[in-house]
Formats: sequence, structure tokens, C-alpha cells
Amino acid sequence: MLLGNAMRFADSLGGARELSVFLEISGDAAADAAAARRIADALARRNDVAAVTLRTPDEGLAEFKRMSDLAGALDLLDGNPLPWVLLVSPAGAAAANPAALAAALQAEPGVESVQYDAAWRERLEAWLALARRAAALLALLLAAGALLVVGNTVRLDLAGRRDEIALLQLLGADDADIRRPMLHFGVLLGLLAGALALVLAAVAGLALAVPLAALSATYAGGLVPVGPGVAGALAVLGTGGALGWLGARMAAGHYLRTSRLAP
Repeated sequence: MLLGNAMRFADSLGGARELSVFLEISGDAAADAAAARRIADALARRNDVAAVTLRTPDEGLAEFKRMSDLAGALDLLDGNPLPWVLLVSPAGAAAANPAALAAALQAEPGVESVQYDAAWRERLEAWLALARRAAALLALLLAAGALLVVGNTVRLDLAGRRDEIALLQLLGADDADIRRPMLHFGVLLGLLAGALALVLAAVAGLALAVPLAALSATYAGGLVPVGPGVAGALAVLGTGGALGWLGARMAAGHYLRTSRLAP
């Protein structure tokens, strides 16, 4: 759940995926505006561009005033020194690797420079890849722990019912008859463990929802953390039941093999 919310948070940072295309300034406001719209229309027709947003110098200056402490100093300027800017959202393969698109846009006539935070994006992708690998390893360790716990519980139950099992074998019960209730017991343990995990996850989500929402609002405009959902909850219960069944089968099989070898 933590990894899924982290990936949703990263995907919501749409601005980090955009390329800022700064256009050349000719000094003629009308000519610059016409050139900016012409270039924006040309870029919007590219297959590797999803959308193009045109930002005027006045909009850029207003945003700069809001984001900096130099608003008073900026008011002293005789004119607006900022250029027209195109915010280009890459599409397709360019979204994963915008370097080629940035080079192509840089070669367009009328473009002064292209800026995108490649280093930040690469670090984010590296951290997410590491988190995915860590989550997979943690899942394997937790699955192994579940098998050991269920197997040990079933083994203790079998040891406590040794005389009962011996009597059933004398009465003609085969291994499948003895193993079947243990498998049901293992599945029940797995389902209960999965349900407990979902309850604990819901409690943790409620406890962290408010501070996480406040934190995400400062970055992504109010991304609300989500839980596993119905499909995720069914997957947790199904996986828990399967691990419980497997652990019980391993323990019961080992007990039946060793009991036949015992004098």
C-alpha cells in the first residue's frame, strides 16, 4: 500500500514530466505572441507530444512574484524581461525518456532553450525501482514466515492429537482423511491472518491519512492516499488462505511421513 501510494504520488507530479521551452525574444510583443502560438501549434501536432500549454510573459512574471521574495524589486522593472514559454507534455516513449524530445525541441526555429529536470526524474525512478525490489523481497520473507508459523501451529496440533490419529489409522483412515482437517485448519489460519492484516492496514491508513494529505497538498495539489480496495482485499485474503493451506500441507505431510517411519 505504501509503495502504491508513493507511485501514485510520483505520477501526480505532472509538472515534473513537462519540458519548459523558452522562446526567443524579438522585442516586438505582437510578433513574439504570433510566433509563440505558431510554434505551439506545430509542436502540438507531433506524435511524441501529448499537450502544449502556452504561458505568456505576464503570467510568468506573476508566478515568479508569488514564488519569490523579490516582488518589490520586480515592480521596479521598466518592462517584462521574461520570454514566452511553452510547457510541453511528452507522450508515448518520450514520456519515459524525454531527452530525445528535448533535443528535437531545441533544434526548432525560434526556441532559445529547453529545460527539464532529468536528474530529479532519474533519482525518483531509481528510488521507486529500489522500493519495488525491497517490497518484493519483503513479500517473500513474509510469505516464508507465514509458512513457518502455520506449519509449526499445525505440527503442534498434530502432536497433541497423536493418539487420536493413531486410532483413526487403525480404523482404516488414509493419509488424505487425516490431512484434510489440517488443511482446513491451515486455510482458516491464513484467512484470519489476512483479515487481521487488512484491519491493521485500515487503522494505519486512518492514522496517517490527515498528515499524508497535508504533505501531498504541498506537492501535488491534495493527493488522497487510498487503500487496497476490494480487489486488493480479496487478493490479501486469497494469498493468506493459500499460504495457510501450503503450510498445513507441508506440516501434515512431514508428520505422516515421520509417523510411518517411527517404530
